[in-house]
Amino acid sequence: MHTISELVTMTAVSVKMNGIDILKDINLTIRPGEQWAIVGKNGSGKTTLAQALTGRVFHQGTVEFHLPEKAHSGGVLLIEQQHRFKNRSNTSDLYYQQRYNSFDAEDTITVEEALQQAVPELPASYEQWIRQLHLQALLQEPIIQLSNGENKRLQLARALLRDPAVLVMDNPFVGLDTEGRQTLHGIINSIVADGIHIILITPPQELPASITHVAILENGSLVHAGVKTEWKPEKTGTPVKQYDIQKLKPRAATHDFQVAVKMVNMTIKYGDRIILDHINWEVKKGERWSLSGPNGAGKSTLLSLITADNPQAYANELYLFDQRRGSGESIWDIKKRIGFVSPELHVFFDRGTSCFDVVASGLFDTIGLFRQLSSTQEAQVKEWMALLQLETLVRKPLFQLSLGQQRLVLLARALVKNPPLLILDEPCQGLDEEQTNNFRELINALCTHFGTTLLYISHYVKDIPECVTHSAKLQQGTLIV
Repeated sequence: MHTISELVTMTAVSVKMNGIDILKDINLTIRPGEQWAIVGKNGSGKTTLAQALTGRVFHQGTVEFHLPEKAHSGGVLLIEQQHRFKNRSNTSDLYYQQRYNSFDAEDTITVEEALQQAVPELPASYEQWIRQLHLQALLQEPIIQLSNGENKRLQLARALLRDPAVLVMDNPFVGLDTEGRQTLHGIINSIVADGIHIILITPPQELPASITHVAILENGSLVHAGVKTEWKPEKTGTPVKQYDIQKLKPRAATHDFQVAVKMVNMTIKYGDRIILDHINWEVKKGERWSLSGPNGAGKSTLLSLITADNPQAYANELYLFDQRRGSGESIWDIKKRIGFVSPELHVFFDRGTSCFDVVASGLFDTIGLFRQLSSTQEAQVKEWMALLQLETLVRKPLFQLSLGQQRLVLLARALVKNPPLLILDEPCQGLDEEQTNNFRELINALCTHFGTTLLYISHYVKDIPECVTHSAKLQQGTLIV
């Protein structure tokens, strides 16, 4: 029997995009039994490396796999960081609010259908993975209504049903709650025990016990590759950026109000499934709240009521900016007072949209820019992009950036009109430690200087800005304040 000495070999692998070096002369050998983690700052080329490994991007140099002939016939698979939805017509012609409209949501396939599409015939391992990934209760749910963590489990199940020999996972822990991350650690360890090789793009603080080797990317170059036990993550020690926001334009007086959000016995149901159960909550002007809860607890649905994206608001007693919903206001009257970012928002932008246009669209609360800017508005967009150090990305298409850079662009979009209410749903998802610290400091400065009302959602307590003084937790549809 032939013994394989090398599982993967990358030789002089380089990737250029628009004349810019993304990966430079990568040489890496992975041997049977080794499980690798690829770490590095945002923009260092980690996702591009995953794409080069799996043939998703054109590269110079060679990538060779020497896979076992019989076991794990599924070859090499990539689970991307960001999932994409398709409807029953197999197109991606979806809109952001679709998940909250029960009739339109039915146009997307269910979890069970998505799994059945993954393989022509369901393997014997089907029940095992459904059970291990806690998908039994979700099989009949439209995939567009899944939470971020639920969708991560679905994508993992789809890949595992194809029985891969090598599974490349791009930041699978992003967006998962504490329990979800612990569960995924165990799942990855069991995948490895089943004989599947893992190549993991991940932050250094999320290394499953089964990972044996670590590679570090820095500005597209491989600066370290070796066994995990000989590697210690370096603490950056970079000083937190100080933001000069004194010169920013004061907020319009028309944005005055006393209570930003008031919910009275709000209940949201989809069919027989209760998502939110008799919610009573009041957020006064200038208050800063953190909102927590496990994946699937109903946080996204709760926020959709505040951002005017959920039609069930009209069937409930909900007040936004002192006015009851359904009393004559338009959704645009509400949205103009809110800056908002969510984990999946960028999926709904056209792939050719420039970063400048993405940020500018925040002035009009649209997914894309569909009107001419005034000179004052152009200056406003450039000012905020400069504040977040995005000047070099102005004309780049959003989808040519790393996901961490995309997040910063979307954060600039949320901030560009300096709104009286900021709703930041996992805003630091995909950011590295330095970027997270800087963004947290910016939110502190904005809230302190402008008296901004804040709803901040995060699975990581350390990411919550110091200015937050109130907290609420969603647990199985019930809000605990």
